[in-house]
Amino acid sequence: MPVAEHDLEFLSTIVAERTGNVISSHQAYLVESRLAPVAKEAGLSDIRALVKELQRSRTSPVHDRVAEAMTINETSFFRDPSLFDAISAHVIPDLIDARQSQRSLRIWCAACSSGQEPYTLAILLRTRFPELGNWDVKITATDYSREILSKAESGSYSQFEVGRGLPAAMLVLNFDRVGMNWVVKPEIRKQIEFCELNLLTPFPFYQPFDLILLRNVLIYFDPGKKVDILTSAHRTLASDGYLFLGGGESLVSLETPFERQVLDRTVGYRPLYPSETKHD
Repeated sequence: MPVAEHDLEFLSTIVAERTGNVISSHQAYLVESRLAPVAKEAGLSDIRALVKELQRSRTSPVHDRVAEAMTINETSFFRDPSLFDAISAHVIPDLIDARQSQRSLRIWCAACSSGQEPYTLAILLRTRFPELGNWDVKITATDYSREILSKAESGSYSQFEVGRGLPAAMLVLNFDRVGMNWVVKPEIRKQIEFCELNLLTPFPFYQPFDLILLRNVLIYFDPGKKVDILTSAHRTLASDGYLFLGGGESLVSLETPFERQVLDRTVGYRPLYPSETKHD
């Protein structure tokens, strides 16, 4: 049964309150496909029954499960190759030069989904920058969904998943074959700390990051929430650090504390002091 318009509006409100993601009226098909299993898990007959259950109270495990299910989790290894080319050619060499005394790097992959992005970075560092072998390198990977983080932490991927963007030579070097799946080698997995984080809440980080990847997630937020998230990201980024967004995202028309920088075939952002905040 198609989702009724008033039910779609109610579900959209729940998702927006918890994650900031905006569900449009054209995404009824997505609601049906993602929430039908949630209704079944809760012992409910259909999405209409799920809505009635949600209306009984303002907060419950079912509310959280609905918000998780509606979080978009599309990703792949080396997604947007021009970005990783720029990181390899410019960003990491620049940071290595700047961090010679500390010999440490801190990287944050926000909205990491099932983990391909942080593992891509760890593989890139291991493959192309062996001099970092005796540095303190830590990648923090966060996502709203506990379920998808469990998948990421396992480091286990199907043949189809590793076939999306991961060169065969890198696959053999950095993964072990376990049954029908490929599992990231322990020495790579130990570089990454996975933790749950809602981008609309205060960021619990005490050390600044040298590189932040906040990709393909801002498109789901309204302009005000985008500015809030970017302002929080600015507070957690080193003064000479780098921020990257998704290929279809930009800071145009947003008042943010970042300056646009072209790096070959991609665009990055460098932090500005508050007094220098500008429109991109």
